[in-house]
Order: sequence, then structure tokens, then C-alpha cells
Amino acid sequence: MLVYIKNGYVIDPGSAIEGKYNILIRDNLIQRIVAHSDADIDNIKADKVIDASGMLVMPGLIDLHVHLREPGYEYKETIKTGSMAAAAGGFTTICAMPNTNPALDRPDMVKFVLKKAQDALVNIHPIGAITLEQQGNELTDIPALIDAGAIGLSEDGKSLIDTALYAKAMEEASKLDIIVFAHCEDKSLAGNGAINAGKKAEELGLAGISNAVEDIIVARDIILARKTGTRLHLCHCSTKGSTEMLEIAKNKGIRVTGETCPHYFTLSDEDIPGDDSNYKMNPPLRSPRDVDAIIDALKNDVLDVIATDHAPHSQEEKDKSMAEAPFGIVGLETAFSITYSELVKSGILTYRQLVEKMSLNPAKILGIDRGCIGEGKVADIVIVNPDEEYIIDKNKFASKSANTPFHGRRVYGRVKYTIVAGEVKYEYVGL
Repeated sequence: MLVYIKNGYVIDPGSAIEGKYNILIRDNLIQRIVAHSDADIDNIKADKVIDASGMLVMPGLIDLHVHLREPGYEYKETIKTGSMAAAAGGFTTICAMPNTNPALDRPDMVKFVLKKAQDALVNIHPIGAITLEQQGNELTDIPALIDAGAIGLSEDGKSLIDTALYAKAMEEASKLDIIVFAHCEDKSLAGNGAINAGKKAEELGLAGISNAVEDIIVARDIILARKTGTRLHLCHCSTKGSTEMLEIAKNKGIRVTGETCPHYFTLSDEDIPGDDSNYKMNPPLRSPRDVDAIIDALKNDVLDVIATDHAPHSQEEKDKSMAEAPFGIVGLETAFSITYSELVKSGILTYRQLVEKMSLNPAKILGIDRGCIGEGKVADIVIVNPDEEYIIDKNKFASKSANTPFHGRRVYGRVKYTIVAGEVKYEYVGL
């Protein structure tokens, strides 16, 4: 199959390409990239021609942090519906966290996800659990999980508090040279907290979650990474302290990277309108001071990645009070437009940085040959109209869940096409 993308503005820091180019895709690979002025491939009879005039053509987005809920919580999301949401958001590759039921703690569970992923619209990489049933008592068979197809390890949804056991896991990960994805939360310190500790928590009569809940575990994990030589990735950084420690660790040559999510550079606890659990996530929305620190860390490339922490829940679950409702919001279908609107249009990030943080850097962290548009590369591509303004409507999500604080928000940057291995998996057709 031949797909011809013409007249688009290509942004690909991985290949040092930025400008107007035409792209010819044959089967699953990018066959040719030529300057817009070179029209020698215009006469090729392609099976599908995409006129990308006025649009951005970029490597497909890669999300390191997604909760697909299957197995065990299919009423919230399935691997198939999660992949549909990913494609609608411009993502061509996503990583599935292990806190399912049962957890991804055995090779057969990893293989289950990979088998289900054969029918998905996007590439899916499962992440294996560090401990059996994620109970924090006994390590999984880490080499067996990796052999089965897990791309890394995590206890996401919680932290492994037993430091000695965690050090052993990191040593195993170091031997295999695989990434450890760290959810940094001292649960004993967090208690029954629901939102950030501060005036808003007091106003709503809710228990607060202090920055120390995150910062203490960030510090511990960095120290362990330095001791063991493990490749550590800090998930969903939300505090000024976490960015400061990340920068120090990088300057010391420790193998650590960090991500944040759109809600942490867009919203603060002051934006919580009331007892609305769509604003409840873990870690919580922090203070404006923390938001500024997260933005600075993105601008200065201290934070490497923008991920979603896509965490679907049913309407019934989220209709509860913030004190009782589960943590988490969906993010696959809103991440690009929010990031583009808040950080790129405002001049905080360049186009290059946007692609690095949402595609190239995640690919490098995973060690996969993606995140780059180049001749001979697999054709994972997203095409976006940067000038199209629209209002986020949760009722139109492809995800099974709609728990988002961004419903009704006006944004720019409409995903028009998502191409995975040369096939158009999503095309926006409007209403």
C-alpha cells in the first residue's frame, strides 16, 4: 500500500528535519522524503493521498504511562478502547502499566496483554510488576517477565516501600539494562489525603497530601539508582522539589529521566472548583509555585517527557465525593492539544521540544526504533492542524471513560490523522 503525504510542515528532531516536505510511505516504511519544491513523486499513484497543507507532520506520539485496566477492570477501559483513545490523540505507541487484576506479575499475564494488543490500533508495550500481586513482599521473576515481552518494571499505583527489596529489584534491572518506572509516594505520609495540602484542602475540609509525600521517595529512588546503576524513570513529577532533585541527579551523571503530565503544568490546586473528583489525581494538583517549577523544568529540558497517566474510571466511581472517589483522570485524547495550546503557542516550548518530549525522548528511554521520521523508518506519524480551535468534549471520547477536568476547555491543535506502520488508524472527519 502506498500513502502519500504532501505539503505538510515536517518536524523531526531525530532526523534534523524541519520544513515543508512530502513523504511517500510504502507498506509500513517511509520510502522517500523530498523537499516540498521537489515534486518528482507527485505523479506516483498512491492508494491514499493526504494533503497536509497548513498542518504539522510529526513522529507518532509515544506515551510511557497508560492504565489500560484490562484484565480485571474492563468496565473502565479495555486494551482495544484504550488504543482507540490513543490513536484519536495522536499516539502510535503506549506503555501499559501493571496495576491490573490480576497484575502483570507473571509471564502469562504479559503475554495476555501482547495477544490482546494484536487487535489494538497502536503499538502497546506492557510494563511488568516489580512484586507479586504488587503486594510489596516478594519480587517477581524479572528476567522471565522481560523474556515474555515486558519493556520495563514498575509498581505504578503505589511505591515499593521496602527499600532493601527495591534495591534488589533495581540490581536485577541493572543487570538486564531495563528501565524502572517509579511512582513516588510515601503512602504512610499521604494517609487518607485527597488533594494537595494547602488552603484549598482546608476550604473543602479534605485531608491534604504534602509535597514531601513525593519528594521523599524521589530522593530515595535516585540514591538507589546511583548505587545500583539502574536506569530510573520518575513518573508524573508534580513538585518543585522533584524537579530540583532530578536536575542534581542528572548533573551527577545518574541514569535518571523524568516525566510530567499536562494537568501538572496547566492546573493548580487553586483551580479546583469544589468537591469535583474530576480534579482528583495522584499525585494531586499542586500549588501555583509547583506549576511554575514544572514549566521551567520542561522549558530547560530537566523534565524529558510529557506523558498522560491515562487513568480511566467509571462515571459512578467519579460521581462520589473527592474524599471517596478513586484517583485519576483520562488524558490520551487531550494531551497533545493541551500541551500545544499551553506551552507551544505561548512560546514556552519550541516545536522541536514538543516532539522531543512526546515522541523522540520516550522512544530513546524505551530503546525502541520509533520517534523519528526518516527514510527506511517505520511509518508511525501524526498529522495535526495547529490552527484549528475546538472545545474538548468528553462525550465524544473514544475511551470508555470520561473523567477529565478539561471538559469544555478551548484548545488549539486538532489531530487529523494517526498513521501506525503505514496504515491510517485514525482520521478526524468532524461532524
